[in-house]
Amino acid sequence: MNKFRFYILFLINLSFASVIYAQNKEKINILNSDLFVGGKGANSVRRFLGNVAFEHKNATMYCDSAYLYSKQNLIYAYSNVHVSRGDTVHLYGDFMLYNGNTDIGKFRHNVRLENKETTLYTDSLDFNNALNIAYYNVGGKIINEENTLTSIIGYYYANDDMFFFKDSVVATTPDYTMYSDTMEYYTEKKITYFKGPTNILSEEDHLYAENGWYKTEEKKFQFNKNAWYQNKEKILKGDSLFYDELNGIGIAIQNIEMIDTTENMILKGNYAYYTKEPESFIITDSTLLIQVSNYTDSLFLHADSITSNYDSSGTYRILKAYHKVKIFRSDFQSRCDSMVYNFEDSVITMYTDPIIWSEGSQMTAKKIEIHIKDDKIDFFKLLNTAFIVSQKDSVSYDQIRGKEMFGYIKNNQLSRIDVFGNGQTIYFTIDEKENEIVGVNFAESSDLIIYLNKGQLGRIKLIKQPTGTLYPIGELEETKLKDFRWLESLRPKSKKDIFFWE
Repeated sequence: MNKFRFYILFLINLSFASVIYAQNKEKINILNSDLFVGGKGANSVRRFLGNVAFEHKNATMYCDSAYLYSKQNLIYAYSNVHVSRGDTVHLYGDFMLYNGNTDIGKFRHNVRLENKETTLYTDSLDFNNALNIAYYNVGGKIINEENTLTSIIGYYYANDDMFFFKDSVVATTPDYTMYSDTMEYYTEKKITYFKGPTNILSEEDHLYAENGWYKTEEKKFQFNKNAWYQNKEKILKGDSLFYDELNGIGIAIQNIEMIDTTENMILKGNYAYYTKEPESFIITDSTLLIQVSNYTDSLFLHADSITSNYDSSGTYRILKAYHKVKIFRSDFQSRCDSMVYNFEDSVITMYTDPIIWSEGSQMTAKKIEIHIKDDKIDFFKLLNTAFIVSQKDSVSYDQIRGKEMFGYIKNNQLSRIDVFGNGQTIYFTIDEKENEIVGVNFAESSDLIIYLNKGQLGRIKLIKQPTGTLYPIGELEETKLKDFRWLESLRPKSKKDIFFWE
């Protein structure tokens, strides 16, 4: 559509200009010739040879030889043809047909257009002397210092110092190669606008967009409409991508998706800010992290914002999530105010009211560490006021309390818990035949080990200074340990729930 639009606009302008020129025709004036042959009448045809120079309006034209058709106001120029418009635009070629009534010139063979630091090469070029437009549709090449551009169709608008390119546009620079459908280049401002499917490739990077601009001197990019960027194993998508190459700063806005195939990680949001040196980013607004696993279901994490940087060696990523953090995976769920994921040792550390739910167990502490191995939870640490609760029935809860606890996962289930310091347990015994609770066991020990079966308390091993009593139902007055809380209402039941904070 852009191609037809420009053709239509050009024809309209050409028709309008032709009407004016038909009323105010200006004859082509001969300035110099070493020799001429022909008559002097109004209908004469004259031939000029050697150092031929003539002018029409604001253009001066030179060639080795020419035929002037006085009645038609036409000139045919041959060999070393040169058209000059002051010091700004120069046209060269082997042949030119110029119509003084319409101001239309046609250059053929070895055509060259020079404009300050930019040179255009083509084999066929037309120009409109009144509208200050030159155009080709048989292929052309633009050279600007170290940059080269080729296209099938091209227009040059001298008044705006602007080139317009269409169809199979390829721009090559020392840093990248750009492939586009439609492009505009302003030579004075050195800004490129692309208005169709565009790919920009370098040794390490690949950029794609369908609308945007590039400031060549400042090395700043703005990409819009289906924009995405790939650097080795990393991919960034967004409605709008901005990148300042000299300062190493990038900004992405709306429908952002960052994919890291080495970490099997996907990050989503609506605003991201990136710095190249040292490499870091922050992503906010509807933030979502997806950790893709080869062994279990994917992990989904939401927080107000997520940041990423590298350790002092620049080797290992450190990911941080701030405020209202919620996690969902089919085998465990969690929430806290903030968390840190260190990729060096694959440890997730959760701060401020952290909670973990795994199967039927709820785990709380002042701080929680989750240790990952082969994309699976290997073990976890509950540090300071550690508490584990599992519901037996509507009013009865098995409980474990201690200063610290280490929990071990086997076959994606909690299999053993080591309690260190001030260990206490309350668990309810069941008559398996009647399937009803018949007693409650209260035990204390400085340290203890608890073995679980399918998420339920099984055997308890008391290590230091153990005491324990089995009470019949109703005889133990207090069946809740200190700091007991049942927080099932806060548990995310699906990946959609992580976006809501109770």
